[in-house]
Amino acid sequence: MTEPYGTEAFWRDYRAALEGRPVAPKGPASGTLSWLIAKHLTSAEWSELKPATRKQRHGFYRAMEKTAGSEPLKAIDRRAVLAGRDRRRDRPYAANNFLKALRGLFGWAALVGYVTVDPTLGIKPLAGNNDDGFHAWSEEELERFEAHWPIGTRQRLAFDLLLYTGLRRGDAVRLGRPHVRDGEFTMRTEKTGMVVIAPILPPLAASIAATRTGDLTFLATERGMPFGKESFGN
Repeated sequence: MTEPYGTEAFWRDYRAALEGRPVAPKGPASGTLSWLIAKHLTSAEWSELKPATRKQRHGFYRAMEKTAGSEPLKAIDRRAVLAGRDRRRDRPYAANNFLKALRGLFGWAALVGYVTVDPTLGIKPLAGNNDDGFHAWSEEELERFEAHWPIGTRQRLAFDLLLYTGLRRGDAVRLGRPHVRDGEFTMRTEKTGMVVIAPILPPLAASIAATRTGDLTFLATERGMPFGKESFGN
């Protein structure tokens, strides 16, 4: 029973149960934004996205459902998309990820015929602070970090893993002894699925040997557990 006890809806469903009649499943009204999101989450296009992308977009979809889930699809027009982007203008990357989530949703909806026009078409992302790329550390900055965090510290091991492998953070936190054989590591990368084979260079080998590592990953939390890439980034 899903309705609050004692309500008219509760007794309606109760009578239906006594009579052996199925209770109508609850769900978003057809043709609403919540309905479209529910359809999209069961699509092949959604399942093909990387887990990290699905997680990020699902967060935006949940927020959209709270504010506009019952809105008919025809109400989600170009003006509504621009308003949602501009509400996040003080966080340009969040605004652009919001726009990407909507593009994925409505691009798919237009493809399968749930909408006739994709309201995100032609809307440009906002400019961000790092549009020219992130600052790459100079040799002097690298030396300052190495002087502050000596070999044997977890911070230094994280630094060495990134510096001497070139892996993204999501792969660096997964790298461990099971990936290493005869002085080389082999790993299928998270983002692209490409297999990388590269040597464990001597400075990295020395850093690993001097540091307390996890059982399956070189980097580990205080409790010896692997890092998630988000917590590692924090």
